[in-house]
Amino acid sequence: MHKTEYKTLQEAVYHQTLDNGLTVYIVHKPDFRQTYASFTTQYGSVDREFVVASRGERVVVPDGIAHFLEHKMFEEEHGDVFQDFARYGAQANAFTTYDTTTYLFSSTANVRENLMTLLDFVQRPYFTDENVEKEKGIIGQEIAMYDEMPNWRCHSNFLRGLYGDHPMGIDIAGTLSSIQKIRKEDLYDCYETFYHPSNMVLFVVGPEIPERVISWVAENQAKKNYTLQKPVQRFLPSVPAQPREQRVESELTMAQPRVLFGFKETWQSPDAKERQLRETAMEVWMESLLGRGSPLYHALMDEGLTDAGFGSDYELTPWYGHSQMGGNSNRPDELVERVLSALNQYGKEGLAQEDFERVRKKAMGRFFSLLDSPQGIAYVYTAQKLRGIDVFTALDVLERMTIDHVMNALRSHVNEEQLTVSLVRPKQPRELVAGKGGTLQ
Repeated sequence: MHKTEYKTLQEAVYHQTLDNGLTVYIVHKPDFRQTYASFTTQYGSVDREFVVASRGERVVVPDGIAHFLEHKMFEEEHGDVFQDFARYGAQANAFTTYDTTTYLFSSTANVRENLMTLLDFVQRPYFTDENVEKEKGIIGQEIAMYDEMPNWRCHSNFLRGLYGDHPMGIDIAGTLSSIQKIRKEDLYDCYETFYHPSNMVLFVVGPEIPERVISWVAENQAKKNYTLQKPVQRFLPSVPAQPREQRVESELTMAQPRVLFGFKETWQSPDAKERQLRETAMEVWMESLLGRGSPLYHALMDEGLTDAGFGSDYELTPWYGHSQMGGNSNRPDELVERVLSALNQYGKEGLAQEDFERVRKKAMGRFFSLLDSPQGIAYVYTAQKLRGIDVFTALDVLERMTIDHVMNALRSHVNEEQLTVSLVRPKQPRELVAGKGGTLQ
């Protein structure tokens, strides 16, 4: 077992790759009461075209199948896995993103039993024609329910505007029509290809002794017959050079319009450290201009252009990236114009040194808070590690960052040719739609 120390943080990560290819990371936190474990495969909703490991055939599977598979993994021949975790006092969950699927538990006791349950159920698929058909109805209801939520609809439309028919523009859960195409055989193809230990990462954070955790996991894995597997061959289409749609509008039953807008990232680098610096610089300028402590944020509130739910975010991966900002607004177009104007002005005037230092210190504070959260450490460490980034170096990145890094990131990112605006409005009353009683603004 190897140990990587971060002396400034007084932290260490223990890691070992087992004979079957599974990589295990452990952060020992003796002062924590809770243990949190996540078991993650490098497989998400964008992975719809790949070579099936068992037979070498290139296939295209229906949209939403990664999320569908995640749901089905909790059903076993003997019953529901959640009951097994509950028996040992643990809470379990799972989630699918565009590039990963994660299964997890948290507990304050019976860590070994819960860890074995996690490993065993994820490595023991049980799919039948009957339970696959049943799941289609359940997930179909979930898709329909989320589609009626303003926040969800606005975000989905935003991504569709940015990425079009690219997998990034399609909901992680798929569509009502795409999930109807999923078969038991498709699930097994995906499982056998992407759920091999060599394509997965186990992360454990908590008070358990690392050597003990490794011995538990190694013993468990040694009992299972895995043969070595070549790296997954996956085929991801190129991200469109420009947004597919610069404005997407829809209507829902809701009280107030909601708007989300942002820019598709055109900057890319194969160097993970460069991407980490870029992402951090973007987060600094977004916090300095749009964060809750910024003059613009308070002006938007005071002028009634939005409410306290207004926020911003940025994401960058090896193959896509975008910014997003927005919230509720009765004057959505005015809100968008006001923020875009501020971005352009900010790009010309630059960032004041005192504002830069304030935001950088705030970012450092958030990082130290993360170290006190077992769930936060597990999620961020795993997600970034699979993208080639060591999250424990974030403090070093912040310390060496300059105003030039921040302003160069802003100026190269803000380009209205790469802008998409997603607006969801309240449904118009029928008499107005029919032309009676006036029009809605």
